[in-house]
Amino acid sequence: MLLTSLLAAGLIAQADPALNFLANHVDGREAAQQLPRYLKAKAFRMLDARAATVAGVRSTAALDARRREVRAKLTEALGGFPERTPLNARVTGKLDFATHTVEKLIFESQPGFHVTANLYLPKSGQAPHPAILFPLGHEGGAKAHEAWQEVLITFAKRGYVCLAWDTLGQGERIQMWDADLNASKGSGSSTIEHTLLGLQTLLMGDSLARYTIWDGIRALDYLISRPEVDPKRIGLTGNSGGGTHTSYLGALDDRFAAAAPSCYLTTWRRLLETIGPQDAEQCIPPSIALGLDHADFAEVFAPKPFLMLVAVRDFFSVAGARHTFAEAQRLYDSLGQAAKFDKFEADDGHGYTKPRRERAYRFFSQWLEGRENNEAEPQNTILGEPQLWATRSGQVVEELKGETVHSLNLKRFAALRRGTADIEQIRRFTGFAPPSGRVAAIPYGSTERRDVVESYTIEKYLLPVEPGLDLPALLYLPAATGKRPATLLAWGAGKAQAHGAAARLAASGRVVLSMDLRGLGETRPVSINYGSDWGRFFGDYESSMTALLTGKALVIQRAEDIARGVDFLAGHARVDAAAIAVEARELGAVPALYATVFDRRITGTRLERMVESYEAIIRNRLHRGQWENIVTGALKHYDLPDLVRLAGAGRVRIAEPLNPLGQPIPAR
Repeated sequence: MLLTSLLAAGLIAQADPALNFLANHVDGREAAQQLPRYLKAKAFRMLDARAATVAGVRSTAALDARRREVRAKLTEALGGFPERTPLNARVTGKLDFATHTVEKLIFESQPGFHVTANLYLPKSGQAPHPAILFPLGHEGGAKAHEAWQEVLITFAKRGYVCLAWDTLGQGERIQMWDADLNASKGSGSSTIEHTLLGLQTLLMGDSLARYTIWDGIRALDYLISRPEVDPKRIGLTGNSGGGTHTSYLGALDDRFAAAAPSCYLTTWRRLLETIGPQDAEQCIPPSIALGLDHADFAEVFAPKPFLMLVAVRDFFSVAGARHTFAEAQRLYDSLGQAAKFDKFEADDGHGYTKPRRERAYRFFSQWLEGRENNEAEPQNTILGEPQLWATRSGQVVEELKGETVHSLNLKRFAALRRGTADIEQIRRFTGFAPPSGRVAAIPYGSTERRDVVESYTIEKYLLPVEPGLDLPALLYLPAATGKRPATLLAWGAGKAQAHGAAARLAASGRVVLSMDLRGLGETRPVSINYGSDWGRFFGDYESSMTALLTGKALVIQRAEDIARGVDFLAGHARVDAAAIAVEARELGAVPALYATVFDRRITGTRLERMVESYEAIIRNRLHRGQWENIVTGALKHYDLPDLVRLAGAGRVRIAEPLNPLGQPIPAR
């Protein structure tokens, strides 16, 4: 009866401003901005250091060295590339038009990993022809999208061979296909599918872009294998996600003669200041920590012809695009190649719109044909999506029963895992290194409380865990005198939700520190839209990805917050420093597990409603709310059950474990 009453008191107290004590104060708005501001400041320092480094790249020798460095870092961050295996390409159909033909094509970028594509072959000009490799953006219709067909048909009419292929999660290559829904399990959005898969590949140390870039490299292999193509005159262009992969492929493969990314290039600084990190294949952790920025894609392509196609009213910052252009332009100028680098801006919005398309036609005519061609884009007949299918059903997973990113990632897991690292190896791998010493807590008032039968005092504090991060916390001091055992509470929904547990523990005579870890409770960023599929699947993706891009996972940063909370308790006059326990729940649980492994001052930890394992996340088709829990590459070295074992016998108790969807696991 007493426990029921205490829990009821805790539930009522969740709305109490005395517990969320910043809520009705200007500091409440500040608290919710702390984590994004902290992460951005960290990123900006890294980007400033990069800018100082690349400022010295002004010669061919320096550029060659920088190119090798960028490629090595990018390839390592991607997870390396698969082995080149037979493409097993086959033409499944052909469309014949007066000016060109379209072959429907399937090839395997990895064994059993099917790629659907369309090859446009001109009927004019003389072989071998110049060619265009055309990676796709995220727009609906995949390779049949109207703007893409305009580009591909126009180039074919001008005498180019063109190859476009369905990227992951689009067209005939939906990876999480649900025959009952007749759509992706990931809500029908390619970017959501990318980001669901991207979390799973990151746990194996791979960016999802490892798969998408390799598809593009193998598409180029196929294009060059065709006798109709001049391998010395290959152009590369695409819009949005296609602009991303134009940038990636151009930086990593020397076989392109000219490149023109559209509606992508900006700067990491402006991305973080505006729309934030985009879906998983557009983010390659820890690229900011590695000293990489968007300008590198243009600079490592130098001194070959490169055209930035920009929309003034794009959601990708035009100011960032102009900054990247100015930086890369200085390099091209210093090499005496100013004529080969250009930018075209159209006063319109995101998309491969006609002004940008027509500028691209002129650019490739100049550099791949050696002539000026100012012809307007012709009238083209646009086909429906099924007309361009390379499969009968429209889905390779349904029809060909081959590999998916999910199945390939599981094979990576089976092949690459090398057993469990020890605690010090995991500490170094994760970067766990909290500041040490006294926590100069900032008092924020106090209040007397009586819940049912016991009285206690709640002291309110801001805990400066590191510069730029002051975390709100409640210290419950029981009526009992003398040094007392203590418990640190780290609840995923914050300290107000934890009040029932804190009151119960204080009633038992324990000192309790209930704290909001960074990005939780009152410090939860207000930008998270839980009403969207994105918010429901990924939670605070922006902070999670920014943390990964800058080199230290958010879950590890939160574990460091717990260690600083232990510092605070250990130095308190009312606390027995040899008797400090932790209780954590939901998004506080995995950080508490890491903290318990690394911080031996924690005598015991109870974890409630924690995801069962990283392995479960990569085995399950879907997951929800897990981005804030992961460490890149963790599964190469350890899993969460391994951490429980490493913590030591009896130090960790787990209650109500959850599956990757956040659902309770039935008792076995």
